[in-house]
Amino acid sequence: MGKIEQAYELAKERYAELGVDVEAAMAKVNQIEISLHCWQGDDVGGFENAAGLTGGGILSTGNYPGKARTPDELRADAEKAFSLIPGKQRFNLHAIYLENGGKKVDRDEIEPEHFQGWVDWAKANQIGLDFNPTFFSHEYAADGLTLSHPKKQIRDFWIEHDKRCRKIANFFGESLGSPCVVNHWTPDGLKDTPVDRLAPRQRLAASYDEIFSVKYPRENIRDGIESKLFGIGVESYTVGSHEFCMGYAIKNNLVLTLDAGHFHPTECISDKLTSASMFVDELLLHVSRGVRWDSDHVVIWNDQMRAIAEELMRNNLLERTFFALDYFDGTLNRVAAWTIGTRCAIKALLCAALEPLDALRALENDFNFTKRLALLEELKSAPFGPVWDYYCEKNNVPVGEKWIAEYEQYEKDVQSKR
Repeated sequence: MGKIEQAYELAKERYAELGVDVEAAMAKVNQIEISLHCWQGDDVGGFENAAGLTGGGILSTGNYPGKARTPDELRADAEKAFSLIPGKQRFNLHAIYLENGGKKVDRDEIEPEHFQGWVDWAKANQIGLDFNPTFFSHEYAADGLTLSHPKKQIRDFWIEHDKRCRKIANFFGESLGSPCVVNHWTPDGLKDTPVDRLAPRQRLAASYDEIFSVKYPRENIRDGIESKLFGIGVESYTVGSHEFCMGYAIKNNLVLTLDAGHFHPTECISDKLTSASMFVDELLLHVSRGVRWDSDHVVIWNDQMRAIAEELMRNNLLERTFFALDYFDGTLNRVAAWTIGTRCAIKALLCAALEPLDALRALENDFNFTKRLALLEELKSAPFGPVWDYYCEKNNVPVGEKWIAEYEQYEKDVQSKR
């Protein structure tokens, strides 16, 4: 028996004393699929054209060398990240990550054939794909409005784009045997205070009504609606507010998307999970780390990440929740950024799965808040580290900091030569 297993057995005994089945907790976490976001690998550039991103309030800062320049490079980088992360992952694409063979294909012209390479790759790696319409970085998004634009021509363009995105998502789900989660987020809004807040929201709702009038099998596609508090250039008014998106999702039986960076800095989406779960069947989480605002820093195992994981575990919400990451940092090695964020998310979920929930609930129901608080604090020093190390070893990925040497070697052998 090696040192990792020895330490694990001791930790397992300690958790058993607390009434926790460690093996069951690991098995539960192993069923969770986390969707890695393609845009971390290339700073949200995409492959629509050589110029890449042209604005629209989406900005990745930093110029760390070695970012992916082609679909093949991005796929290779993602595979390297997968090899360093325990459990099973998915991959989350934006519409601008099509493969158009060097030909101009506008967003209202995209077809499943432009994503066949991604499906072939997903099949080879036995993973699912998720998808996102791209409502930014386009001449028809220059006014800051897309699906809510007062000009019908512009609205119709974006409606057609989103319809085609859903068609592509259905192709993903049908081809891979796993539902493709489509996240519909529009950056629509205004920099200064509007006189009419209602009309843009009426136009956005009407656009969504037309988009979702096309029906697909639930086993192939799930549609999520995502809100935002504000963004660059839309500081005073966001058309798709939280109230708008939650109301539309409830009314139309859609997935509600909650992004960790899309609310006031004092809010945490963990506080919203149980309330939202009472009125929508499914949730989609976009987990990021905001610093002062929606800055999309790499996810770490901080209080907010712990709170999200605990709410999911304590309330049995995992079967109704799709879990995705959403950040982009160009100051770091991009494979490492994927790995750090995803490992930390899984670490938080595993730690949350190791809580003695029956004992904690019993104390709470007896109004014994003193002992509840005492036990929760003692759990913070429980021997989680050995369990995490064993979980990684069991999943055939590097234990502890050993993964760092692997990404460094990959950077030396592959990324530095780009």
